[in-house]
Amino acid sequence: MSAHPADTARPEEPLLPPEPLPTRVRGISAEQRSAQEEWEAVEDIQSVLLGRSAGSVPLISFNEALQFFQTTDLSECRKKIQVTVRRQGLAALLHFLFGPPRLQQQLQGERDLALAIAQCGLDDNQAVHMRILQTIYKKLTCSRLGCPRYGTHWEELGFQGADPGTDLRGTGMLGLMQMLYFVMDSQTLPLALEIFKLSHHETQNFPFCIMSVNITRLVLQALREECLSRECNRRQQVIAVLNDLYAAAFLQLYRVWKSQHKTIADSGFLLKELEFSTKKKPKQLLKSLETYVSRSAVSAADGIQQPSPLPVSSSRAGEEINFTGICDLQVELEGEARLI
Repeated sequence: MSAHPADTARPEEPLLPPEPLPTRVRGISAEQRSAQEEWEAVEDIQSVLLGRSAGSVPLISFNEALQFFQTTDLSECRKKIQVTVRRQGLAALLHFLFGPPRLQQQLQGERDLALAIAQCGLDDNQAVHMRILQTIYKKLTCSRLGCPRYGTHWEELGFQGADPGTDLRGTGMLGLMQMLYFVMDSQTLPLALEIFKLSHHETQNFPFCIMSVNITRLVLQALREECLSRECNRRQQVIAVLNDLYAAAFLQLYRVWKSQHKTIADSGFLLKELEFSTKKKPKQLLKSLETYVSRSAVSAADGIQQPSPLPVSSSRAGEEINFTGICDLQVELEGEARLI
């Protein structure tokens, strides 16, 4: 079978720079200069084949990415947000009498920002968007090099196809922002790598990024239903609470998935349980994350080595798994949210 033209961008043997030639006393020799020019030409060709020089894209911190959204015009995205779930009749009365407290007014702007980010799609023309995507790839794969904007390598991270942007329905850029927080926070990165490693298990594998997006959806549902207002009011923060609840929910999923030997067939049921926990027991989830982080810090201080991360490989190449059932969660804006 003849090779596809795109295969030339990934030879079986990695390209290495030529061996340095002996240094002359005055400048470099003509042979060295020629070799250097040839190697630079190879790098240029690789960049063209990859679509862009992804390896040169610097990492971005969560705070830098958040500052971008804080200073960007999100007026079109804000028009689409629905702050809270609509309730009518008896449901509205019961929520008013016995429901959680309202979010304090000084925090509503931060809440609206989070909801607006969730309405923003991935934009190839926004450098910050691309840096967020590349940072997630580099941190999960422990790679110094970036990757093309489109390609099957995204499936190895747990997206459904070659374009991560198509898997952000219902969460928009907030889905990527929470992944970014997960991998860029030094306290949660070891957990993220452990979950990513489990997602490549021979029998317990699951699509890491799709699962992450689903957890972000659950967190958004809890926010819209005002289930997090008490915690946000207590901490005088919104986005930090959302991020911590996201990490706590992922931790809970990881523990159950690993200890009870769950598989992809169990994902719908487990996500339904997580939906209940994020809405009814957010304080308990957050406490479990706090305990986990504290114990991890003690272990690190005692010199206990963290498990090594799993680099992206071709271990699952050719294995076709249908993750559509996990991804297609729908949020009902009236009444309780459903997982489908």
